[in-house]
Amino acid sequence: MKILFFSSHEYDKKSFISVNQNFNFTLDFVEFRLEPKTAALAQGYDAVCAFVNDDLCKDTLKVLNKIKVKRILLRCAGFNNVDLDYAQKEKLLIYRVPEYSPYAVAEHAVGLLMCLNRKIHKSYNRVREGNFSLNALEGMDLFNKTVGIIGGGKIGECFANIMKGFGCKILLFDPKPSESILKVGVKISSLDHVFKKSDIVSLHCPLNEYTKYIINKTSIDKMKKGVILINTSRGGLIKTSDVIHGLKGLKIGALGIDVYEEEESIFFKDHKGDIIQDDVFERLMIFPNVLITGHQAFLTHEALHNISEVTLKNAITEKSINLIY
Repeated sequence: MKILFFSSHEYDKKSFISVNQNFNFTLDFVEFRLEPKTAALAQGYDAVCAFVNDDLCKDTLKVLNKIKVKRILLRCAGFNNVDLDYAQKEKLLIYRVPEYSPYAVAEHAVGLLMCLNRKIHKSYNRVREGNFSLNALEGMDLFNKTVGIIGGGKIGECFANIMKGFGCKILLFDPKPSESILKVGVKISSLDHVFKKSDIVSLHCPLNEYTKYIINKTSIDKMKKGVILINTSRGGLIKTSDVIHGLKGLKIGALGIDVYEEEESIFFKDHKGDIIQDDVFERLMIFPNVLITGHQAFLTHEALHNISEVTLKNAITEKSINLIY
């Protein structure tokens, strides 16, 4: 089995090479994205492995199909970047890693929340400069606050469990909540109720036609003044221009994001010394109550190991719960 990895980084190589000792595949890694103009590089390989910002559009899949690469391994849970209609029509095997570490993502979401609420990032910078003033560092007790969770999958459940530990009230919007999250003690609510009553809103849902821009001007207008908004799922859940308007109008008290709707041209690269050409992203960066991390919520030792193991198992499995098409 020969597999070509696109959008690879050192942590990918280290983890996959280690796990590959149990498989003895031939693994090759390239740093650039999988897209129509790079897909032909997979000539002679049995499979390709792609990440969240690779472009598995119809044109990319056509090239892979033409060179007889029929197995596509996604080393991520989301598959909104795949043309599923074409994949199904051409009988391409598309696999994913549905669960690698829900704890990693949920804990990162809590980390963003804690940092923003208690101004830890500001305090850190002040103390390093010898400034021990406490002015403008006030936060709020999380105890007894209302947390709205959109998406009741494994990550949403982990996040709910953690916030229950803080003594929070949990509202959940999910059309099909799992039985296990109901046991956490969440209150199933309408989307409007979540927006209106929550002090904190955290997104833990996939990106699809129903959830794209679920956070927009209309939904923001329904929220409490000073709401804290957290997104560790997919950038396209938030209409960034509307969130900027909410920040300017003080409707949104703080924003913590690990994803961004146009992140593919920015994230996973070192832009130090560059001028980032995305004006919307640059505008976000000027707000003192915005905290951005570069899609690292998944990045734990445990998650990387699980991603590598499941992905390589997918490479030799015909039927699996991980098979999309």
